[in-house]
Amino acid sequence: MAGGAPLETDFGTFYPSNLTPDPEHGIGDWTAESFAKAVRQGIGPDGEPYFPAFPYPFYAEFSDQDIADLWAAFQTVAPVAEPAPYHDVSFPFDQRWGLKLWRAAFFYEPKSEPVPDRSDAWNRGRELVRGAAHCGACHTPRNLAGGRDLGAVFAGNAELPGGSKAPSIRAEDLEQNGWTVSSLAYALQSGLTPSGDAFGGSMAEVVREGTRFLSPQDREAMAIYLFDAEVGGADDIVTEEGESAERKTRID
Repeated sequence: MAGGAPLETDFGTFYPSNLTPDPEHGIGDWTAESFAKAVRQGIGPDGEPYFPAFPYPFYAEFSDQDIADLWAAFQTVAPVAEPAPYHDVSFPFDQRWGLKLWRAAFFYEPKSEPVPDRSDAWNRGRELVRGAAHCGACHTPRNLAGGRDLGAVFAGNAELPGGSKAPSIRAEDLEQNGWTVSSLAYALQSGLTPSGDAFGGSMAEVVREGTRFLSPQDREAMAIYLFDAEVGGADDIVTEEGESAERKTRID
């Protein structure tokens, strides 16, 4: 939780922040309100926007209760009095004013309310896939500015940092590659594909550090949501006012 693990991208190398409750180098002098704004809006206590290497566009899905639970959990972490390295980003990507332009173009306020004509499992899967698990961070293609192509949600990304690739996780492609709801749910726990191969690269880390700790019901819910043939278009990513995510953004 003390940060520092590098994330190398085409824009430079980013380093996660110290999230321990140390008052000088961590979040020890933050309030619950500033924590919520940082997580869901990508705005620090000083009012400056964060680089979108921090996946706040996905964490915008978190409910007030999610944020409260996270805040309480972070208070139990032992403080570490060490600063995280500062980002090593080249010009012009190191200019913070440019982040406001990026947010205006690519940051939307998602609709987090349950979809009434869908099952509880589907809605739970939607919440996890689009929020905490942020599957679209890797499995959705991006443009040259790093914004997601909302017309190709979950269609795969052939240009991940480090030269790796993320396959399509749309229903038709999952089915063509031999996946089922049960095998996908099992893979999120075991890291094994239907053919018996093990996940490699960043997906192995996702399972090792993340999805294997979910309940069986949550892993199945994610699979149920992804196997919905209607999932994947920009129309499924809308704001609270019901407008398309391609037309509505939040920049403050």
